[in-house]
Amino acid sequence: MFVNIKGKKVSIYTLGCKVNQYESDSMMNMLEAEGACIVPFDDKADIYIINTCSVTNMAERKSRQIIHRAKKKNKNAIIVAAGCYVQAAEDSLRQDEHIDIIVGNNRKGNIAKILDEFIETHSVNDTVIDINSTNEYEHMVLVKPNEHCRAYVKIQDGCNNFCSYCIIPYTRGRIRSRKKEEVITEVKRVVSSGVKEIVLTGINLSSYADENGNTLLELLLDLCNISGLCRIRMGSLEPRVITEKFLAEISRQDKICPHFHLSLQSACNETLKRMNRKYTIEEYEEKCRLIRKYYDRPAITTDIIVGFPGETTEEFNITRKNLERINLYEMHIFKYSKRNGTVAYSMPNQVSDKDKEERSNILIDMAKRHKEEYECSFKGESLQVLVEEYVEENGIYYMKGHTERYILVQKESDACTCRNSINNILEVTY
Repeated sequence: MFVNIKGKKVSIYTLGCKVNQYESDSMMNMLEAEGACIVPFDDKADIYIINTCSVTNMAERKSRQIIHRAKKKNKNAIIVAAGCYVQAAEDSLRQDEHIDIIVGNNRKGNIAKILDEFIETHSVNDTVIDINSTNEYEHMVLVKPNEHCRAYVKIQDGCNNFCSYCIIPYTRGRIRSRKKEEVITEVKRVVSSGVKEIVLTGINLSSYADENGNTLLELLLDLCNISGLCRIRMGSLEPRVITEKFLAEISRQDKICPHFHLSLQSACNETLKRMNRKYTIEEYEEKCRLIRKYYDRPAITTDIIVGFPGETTEEFNITRKNLERINLYEMHIFKYSKRNGTVAYSMPNQVSDKDKEERSNILIDMAKRHKEEYECSFKGESLQVLVEEYVEENGIYYMKGHTERYILVQKESDACTCRNSINNILEVTY
């Protein structure tokens, strides 16, 4: 037991990806088990933990803002900066007077010990490691997810791809995977707490392979046998994992949602080469065709970067033309952000902010149109909706939730039905 934590009010603020969300939930569970009281970020706390992100300059800026905001809330509070931004900017964060403790990746599992030691001695050691020199998968456990209906379950960490624009391999280290048996045990535990849906997350989910050789496919099939689990989603996938065998196996499983976030970044081959992506747009389009062969109107989503160094008007127009044809459910559009330490940082022919903005707006408009067209294709159909919450607007109650394809549905009902429907899967006419 770490006695110094007991009774302390702790607030955790999470930036970035679903892996960060999982790790934040796990830290909350650990600290609660030691007698800490978890409070909202807006409350005055004794300890603020900011689980930072470093994927873009904007993410780092937001991380700094939240750290400084926390110190203003309580100048006597202990401020902890954790995660990817710590790994990317350790030296500068050590000098930040707003921060008392920095905690790198693969050390968040020690958060209770770190805080207990700091409260006792006002110093702490070994909170940041050389993340690129470890093969250790950090053991963290989720007891109670932050969301009641859905749980993010981390199964993998690290990345070996070294895309030319990406800082993540330097902040998360090399690929390493969690044992299949540990994942199954955790999923059973969160399902027993009432969770109906899980989302498998990782930095590079497609690379999952535990020390016994179990693959993502084998893990998925075993998870489908867990009683009480209704839905399984996967986080971002690399195109290479989409094969006839993979789809033939998972399409037989009713619990696996027809919702695929298939990583793309650009729809122009010349740009993909400079990005150091390991596929062509033709290969990507074939993977989408395969998914559509096995599923009726699957929800295929992706991320697109505009304004990557060297992206000419012609290259962007190729991307636009290809995306129009492939016609995905959702596209998350990002303007290229220079990351110091990456290959792309010093590439020639950097694209102007003006061009990035124009290209971004063009694709955002396309994405909005494609999304509306896709959702309209289900109009009048009966869909299975996991009710996650209800809202009241001007005396009218609505229950809200998502379908298997992650379409958001809002249905009017009475207050009692709305309350009783939370965490149930209902058939709703769209």
